[in-house]
Amino acid sequence: MIVGAGAAGLATAIFARRAAPRLSVTVLDGARTIGAKILVSGGSRCNVTNRVVTDRDFWGGRPAIVRRVLRGFPVDATVAFFREIGVALHEEADGKLFPDSNRSRDVLAALVAETGRRGATIAPGCRVASIAADAGGFLLTTSRGTIRARAVVLATGGQSLPKTGSDGAGYAMARALGHTIVPTTPALAPLVLETDRLHRALSGVSQDIQLAVWIDDRVGIRLSGSLLWTHFGVSGPVALNASRHWLRARIDGRAVRVTVNFLPGSTLTEVDAEWTRRTAAHPRTTVLSLLARDVPASTARALLDRLAIAPEITAAHFPRADRRRLMQTLVEYPLPVVESRGYTYAEATAGGVALTEIDPASMASRVCGGLYLVGEILDVDGRIGGFNFQWAWSSGFVAGRALAKAHAPSASPVPARPR
Repeated sequence: MIVGAGAAGLATAIFARRAAPRLSVTVLDGARTIGAKILVSGGSRCNVTNRVVTDRDFWGGRPAIVRRVLRGFPVDATVAFFREIGVALHEEADGKLFPDSNRSRDVLAALVAETGRRGATIAPGCRVASIAADAGGFLLTTSRGTIRARAVVLATGGQSLPKTGSDGAGYAMARALGHTIVPTTPALAPLVLETDRLHRALSGVSQDIQLAVWIDDRVGIRLSGSLLWTHFGVSGPVALNASRHWLRARIDGRAVRVTVNFLPGSTLTEVDAEWTRRTAAHPRTTVLSLLARDVPASTARALLDRLAIAPEITAAHFPRADRRRLMQTLVEYPLPVVESRGYTYAEATAGGVALTEIDPASMASRVCGGLYLVGEILDVDGRIGGFNFQWAWSSGFVAGRALAKAHAPSASPVPARPR
């Protein structure tokens, strides 16, 4: 029995039946319409994977374990698999791979069709309330009654996008079966800022920047990418990636803050030297015009307004103290983060079942025989760009093959037909 008919659950069912056609496999899901998270992912286009995926694209857990699972079913195998089931992929910016049709419904339809073709059963509208170890297997209490199984796969996902059915119920099931749950937080979530005239003035503006997440007054991580200013704060790939680091630091009770470098990779010394050169070369040019060479004009105007610097002042008459304030702001603007938008808007969950409690060669539990865990329920979360889906395909493949090897019924001779 596989609990959860999302990406990881369907992959597990497919690969288990491919490896052992005689193995009885049923996928249970509480939703009447399965695959909601696949359907809404990637702006309803489904970012299936990325051209290059390594353990460095993931946070949480243990890199060595993540690396071993990914090697079990790497990107080239994923691309070939989807081509086999009728979904050709193409590459877009940052290595993201999408279906040629640009429709997530085609990805889900192909997975469901392949599950059926391989002989696995999908049971939608069958919610699992609890799982208990029972003599030689498990007893599942569901909305359709009690079910017995020799092996159980938890593919229930995390808590992100709860409207799709990810309500965190799998954590209670795993805990009841002896597993440790690393405290969870949203990941890949937009960030909410204090009321600040900068983000309100720039709502709808997108620009490439670098974010630094400071933990206990030291830079914990620097992330570069596109930032989208919104009415509530910030979104876009770089903000989504930064959210898990801010939230993890906060849950650990550590001092955390975020700063923006509007000139990615540039230092205060370098920017000051460049402005000294510009001032000498263009003394009659306004500060607004000079600043608009580095950032969008709307951002330039908003920054000057935020610092109460007259935009029409010329470079020659720009006071050094004001120039210094502007330079400091360009490389280290304090982003007043107060919260994320939570699981409702998060694309992934950080935390979950401790990776040290699963065998990366099989995704089998080390604490409960016959139990397997795949996908987002585990303490693994990838950055934006198709990496979390790749974790679903890879962990599903490893678990499916292991299930086939450990639980497939032995072949028996086909009885002769009576004449």
